[in-house]
Amino acid sequence: MRLNFVGRIGAMAALAIAFVLAGPPQALGQSGTAPQIPASALIQPQALNQMLQARGTAKPLIFQVGFQMMYREAHIVGARYAGPAVRESGLNTLRSAVEKLNRSTPIVIYCGCCPWNHCPNMWPAYNLLHQMGFTHLKALYLPDNFGTDWVNKGYPVAR
Repeated sequence: MRLNFVGRIGAMAALAIAFVLAGPPQALGQSGTAPQIPASALIQPQALNQMLQARGTAKPLIFQVGFQMMYREAHIVGARYAGPAVRESGLNTLRSAVEKLNRSTPIVIYCGCCPWNHCPNMWPAYNLLHQMGFTHLKALYLPDNFGTDWVNKGYPVAR
């Protein structure tokens, strides 16, 4: 039976939570959870959508730092896939994508695989970019998941 998008997001959330509880291999110095990201570094979905829809303003670079299945299913228009930041390979992809950028480049990262409090990918991605010196770094706050907090709100997606 084919699951709808929200059903697949729920299945991914269950897998991500199981992944976290099983103790996935963390990159050295990268262990942590999304709630450790400072509130000042968070951006709400509505605010990001307004920023992306505004004419005449510079758009941030957007990186999806979660699982590829989710990115392929639907992602924020213009977002680049970096891979799951809970894995060293995902962090390396993200690092390679940004290493030559000016450190004042606006960047937004997001995952949305599962509820914010359990997301294994946001903290490692945020921590890496913060340590690299990016000063205009935001983390998209998706309290439940990408399906509920972005797709179901009617914000634009690419498939």
